[in-house]
Amino acid sequence: MTETAKPMTARAAAGPLSGSVRVPGDKSISHRALMLGALAVGETRIKGLLEGEDVLRTAAAMRALGAEVKRTGEGAWTVHGRGVGGLAEPADVLDMGNSGTAARLLTGIIAGHPIFAVLTGDASLRRRPMGRVTGPLAQSGAEFWAREGGRLPLAIRGAADPMPLDYTLPVASAQVKSAVLLAGLCAPGITRVVEPRATRDHTETMLRGFGAAVEVQARADGGREIRLAGQPELAGRPVAVPADPSSAAFPAVAALLVPGSSVTLEGVGMNPLRAGLYTTLAEMGADLAIAGERDEAGERVADLTVSSSPLRGVDVPAERAPAMIDEYPILAVAAACAAGTTRMRGLAELRVKESDRLAAIAAGLAACGARTEIEGDDLLVHGTGMPPQGGATVATQMDHRIAMAFLVLGQVTAEPVAIDDGSFIDTSFPGFVALMRGLGATIETP
Repeated sequence: MTETAKPMTARAAAGPLSGSVRVPGDKSISHRALMLGALAVGETRIKGLLEGEDVLRTAAAMRALGAEVKRTGEGAWTVHGRGVGGLAEPADVLDMGNSGTAARLLTGIIAGHPIFAVLTGDASLRRRPMGRVTGPLAQSGAEFWAREGGRLPLAIRGAADPMPLDYTLPVASAQVKSAVLLAGLCAPGITRVVEPRATRDHTETMLRGFGAAVEVQARADGGREIRLAGQPELAGRPVAVPADPSSAAFPAVAALLVPGSSVTLEGVGMNPLRAGLYTTLAEMGADLAIAGERDEAGERVADLTVSSSPLRGVDVPAERAPAMIDEYPILAVAAACAAGTTRMRGLAELRVKESDRLAAIAAGLAACGARTEIEGDDLLVHGTGMPPQGGATVATQMDHRIAMAFLVLGQVTAEPVAIDDGSFIDTSFPGFVALMRGLGATIETP
């Protein structure tokens, strides 16, 4: 908990949740739009950009690296880039706040430029490991100096003559994959990345859109091979950012759990490599109606109507984890209200997110009266078909998704659910409390 902590309390909703809303823009795509716009020649016009703290840190960092980045209206931004290899050395430390995505992807970009930079972040980000990206990036010729355990602050001297990388990821990670590809932009020849399971492909999609030559090939073992031709000339372009499916998950699950509810979520990104939560909720018996499917800037988008439904426990395969890695906190809340046991497999990656999410989810649910177990990297939630009792104050561990998940749970528990700090919610979902209240949720703030 921070000195500026914002405790919040959720109480059972007075009636059904209803309405049609658009959640803020996709965080992953917003980061990448700013970064690739800075690496492109000409103007990139972005609409629907997430204006949360994480993305604003990326905007500030790209500005510090020499790009011209301007806000022109609500969610509307322009970036005038410096071209691949053209970023300038920053005059000061780059503070990435709470954003692991921004820190890791930016490390890849800086590694390919002959500049020196230092990255830091808040207390949560400074606990997160960076060795998973600096290890492979060092093979390109970049040099790194970090705290023990490879943690921020991180000093980087980019390669004067970067080498293309040929790297097989030990675990599926879109952040590591993206960092390697972004470093490869500045290297001659082909950068090749092999991932054991397909992860979100926003980087590959957006690179193509900006003019890079990217080939993706499925492998017989279920993984993918990505090949990027280095030193392209990227051209500025318009980018429409869809509504974030990870943010949409919170009002969606609230609508499933509060009796009589029906909520429509507009323009949600439905990229198949991000839609694992919705696949899982459908298996649990959720009433999900998808309408108006369309393509916007290479991304699949649709309107999603969610209506209250009785849920049942399911077995969530480890292979699905990359497609829903940020949604396990809210899935666990749904599982706590479902009938039967839900087993979520292969969650090792949750231990190195904004918090140890695996431990934080289990501890929070147990405090609220739900029965949980951790077996290796699996989380088991034993639901009774009814919401747990509630009546706890949950330690969020500076994690925005833990905070939002338990504020959703409090909409259906017999006793209120409090969180110790909601100040980090705005990093990914500015306006979360107001949006939920507008749908009928009960969330109290001091």
